[in-house]
Amino acid sequence: MRHLLPALLVLAITCSAHAELKTDIEFAKVGDVSLTLDVHVPDGPGPFPTAILVHGGGFTKGDKTSYITPLFKPLNDAGYTWFTINYRLAPQHRWPACLDDVETAIRWVRAHAAEYKVDVNRIALIGESAGGHLVSMAGTRAQGDTAVAAVVPFYAPHDLFLRAQQRKDVGEGLAGLFGISREVNDTTLAALKQGSPFYHLKAGLPPYLLIHGDKDDKVPFEQSTLFQAASRKVGNTCELITIPGGGHGMGGWKAVPAGATYANEMITWLNKVMVKK
Repeated sequence: MRHLLPALLVLAITCSAHAELKTDIEFAKVGDVSLTLDVHVPDGPGPFPTAILVHGGGFTKGDKTSYITPLFKPLNDAGYTWFTINYRLAPQHRWPACLDDVETAIRWVRAHAAEYKVDVNRIALIGESAGGHLVSMAGTRAQGDTAVAAVVPFYAPHDLFLRAQQRKDVGEGLAGLFGISREVNDTTLAALKQGSPFYHLKAGLPPYLLIHGDKDDKVPFEQSTLFQAASRKVGNTCELITIPGGGHGMGGWKAVPAGATYANEMITWLNKVMVKK
């Protein structure tokens, strides 16, 4: 019976309110790498508010059905079309391959809006950890066919430059991502600065909602507070939901009181800022 549970879960999601779940759809092919996504489409005529989900994993691991999965049900219940995507991982693929893949996914979703009942004026980017970094970075570049209405980074490392300085170590994952040594020096810091959303902030960005636990031992909580302050300083909307006692990873937030409410708070915020036109 145990081996049937994943299949039953997928069936339940698919059949709920006649919604539709499609898996492993290729949205791009880069060389010999096939990039795929899953999509959940609500029942009804649409178009629906839409979320593009980007998983974490330190830029080196994870896929479209890992880490980000606690958001599937809240988005289902809220009547969103949502996509969860794969992207190329380090060290096999260097920066900015992963960012390029996120932006390619945005273009693909916009191009297939009619097929999946997407409201192109209400597309949100949502990412966690490394995926939070990627959606944050994509948000600073969003325009034209990569435009989005909102960005939601969960416990994202917005400032890789600062983090390396604090740790006195670039770290294996980032060294592999950027093709640099782990030594903190002018060359490595320049690469990390160029690849950090914090240093690409400018006026006129889509609204951001940061969600972060204040006991995060992987990505310091200040990564969100500093980003929020800098974003607001240039005139952007940037809100922060703090998870008191929350560590790194929304999957572990069930143990803290705020872990039961963050998803509803996120949906409420998205519905407020992504007003149907």
